Amino acid sequence: MAGESHATVPQLELESVIGFNGRVPSGLNVHPDREHLVYPLGCTIIIQALRNRKQEFLHGHTNNVSCVTVSRSGQYIASGQVTFMGFKADIIIWDYSKREIHARLTLHKAKVEALAFSPNDLYLVSLGGQDDGSVVVWNVAKGEAVCGSPASAPSAGNCLTVKFSNNNDAIFITAGKSTLRVWDLDLPNRKIHPTECQTGQLKRIVTCLEVSDDDSFFFCGTSSGDILTINLKTKLLNSCAPQKKKFSLGVTALKTLKTGDLLVGSGDGVVSLCKGTPFKAIKQVELVGGVTSISLRGQGHQFFTGSEAAQIYRFNYTDFKEELVSTCHNEAVHDISFPFGTSELFATCSKNDIRVWHTDTCKELLRITVPNMTCHAVEFMQDGKSIISAWNDGKIRVFTPESGKLIYAINNAHSMGVTAIAATSDCKKIISGGGEGQVRVWEIGKGFQRLIEAMKEHKSSVSCIKVKRNNTECVTASSDGTCIIWDLVRFVRNHMVLSNTLFRCVCYHTEEFQIITSGSDRKIGYWEVFDGSAIRELEGSLSGSINGMDISPDGTHFVTGGDDKLVKVWGYNEGEVTHVGIGHSGSITRIKVCPNARSIISISADGAILRWKYPLLS
Repeated sequence: MAGESHATVPQLELESVIGFNGRVPSGLNVHPDREHLVYPLGCTIIIQALRNRKQEFLHGHTNNVSCVTVSRSGQYIASGQVTFMGFKADIIIWDYSKREIHARLTLHKAKVEALAFSPNDLYLVSLGGQDDGSVVVWNVAKGEAVCGSPASAPSAGNCLTVKFSNNNDAIFITAGKSTLRVWDLDLPNRKIHPTECQTGQLKRIVTCLEVSDDDSFFFCGTSSGDILTINLKTKLLNSCAPQKKKFSLGVTALKTLKTGDLLVGSGDGVVSLCKGTPFKAIKQVELVGGVTSISLRGQGHQFFTGSEAAQIYRFNYTDFKEELVSTCHNEAVHDISFPFGTSELFATCSKNDIRVWHTDTCKELLRITVPNMTCHAVEFMQDGKSIISAWNDGKIRVFTPESGKLIYAINNAHSMGVTAIAATSDCKKIISGGGEGQVRVWEIGKGFQRLIEAMKEHKSSVSCIKVKRNNTECVTASSDGTCIIWDLVRFVRNHMVLSNTLFRCVCYHTEEFQIITSGSDRKIGYWEVFDGSAIRELEGSLSGSINGMDISPDGTHFVTGGDDKLVKVWGYNEGEVTHVGIGHSGSITRIKVCPNARSIISISADGAILRWKYPLLS
């Protein structure tokens, strides 16, 4: 069963997602119904209700989504993806009301750079990426190409953005590195004719476009931090502003308001409200991470912005104050931990921070930041009084779970970074593993932390540590191909498990008479704790290593996740896959069954946290 296709296995139900790919230009869209946000995460499009935060998911892309747009009527969503050199990159047009694929369009190579719908939903225009260089107009209703052309002149650079006119289904604009063109669609002859815009001596890289309501002008945000105003009729440069105080790190997002004012997002994370010509910033707010999306809700009384730091903000136009709506990791998530005996919240760790989340609402409750450091592992102490964490600078840091205040740090705990951590149930000892392969036992108490023992048998970094309930024994997995069962009373090795693999994860069975292991060889091994002998071996995955594993509280099932991006639920005794979860776009790094066995939470290298409904297995 383990080696079979997952198509025949029942699928896990995805309950919620914490994640937003803020690096996709104009990736955050408010749907014209004003009730939903539409945004990408990996290869999934998420539709999230603004009122109750309920999420729906559109699955269909085979790789990361690179651009998203919503038609003016709201009937369609279009999304494009990246793929590998030599392969075609798909565009999918989704029927919004049915939440299903309307058409799949395949012409561009390697990447779809940008998409735009015509004002009456008749056409979709798409730009290929650097390795493709073409612009294609598609008939939306029929789902077929009308015509195509090279997007820019041979002497110019590649196109980065595209925008339709607001009132004419036959005029659109493309822009990019030293290229700025207005196109006319000649439908009877199935051709598009470009007209170069005259900008004189100005050479700019245009990163975003916005057209005025009456189509008289269009605005070009540039990487050098100014905004070009071009007359759409004459194709001539009208102005270039601001002259002096340019937008820092370039203009990355633009939106025109009904008042004629302009909302500008820049690479340094500032959202500005600009009035008049030349544009003067009259209000400014600084956000975390460069602004990549600005999307209006209705007439612009309210608007939403997305940033590179994977944060979504809501603004009211009148008071121009930001409100953080949603937040998530924007780097790989390395570990996940639940407090002892409760499923209400959990902690995750990544580069720069540890975050504590509310399980049901997906809201961030606490963020503990350690700048420029990476947290490899995190765990709640069983008494609930502290969070212990392992960091790449060789320190063990311990924080309070309420305020995130540092209680103490053990400096120089390991010479090559702390890579794994666990605590005994009496909260008197911490066991840590390091990049150099040592396993160290620390005694902790009020006002002191001291090293009791360093056990030096692993030859490479320790990837996982699990402690027996009675605190007399622990098991450590290492990428040197060994798992060692240690005596925590005498600090000696009881047994060693050897395999031709890089071990990534190890778990005690609930009854603690067996351990299961997995790693880069994609095999799941069952071993006797008593003498370290092998019991059985399963084929855990068809591609890529298994990085995370956890056993259900009753011991009847276990879950795995890894580089194949699939969450698998297994019967422990049968050794067969009972359910598969499809939804991750990056390699799964860790996976946990929550203590009340209602949810499975998996985390991945693309910063996503996914919560699955735990199947009610008999």
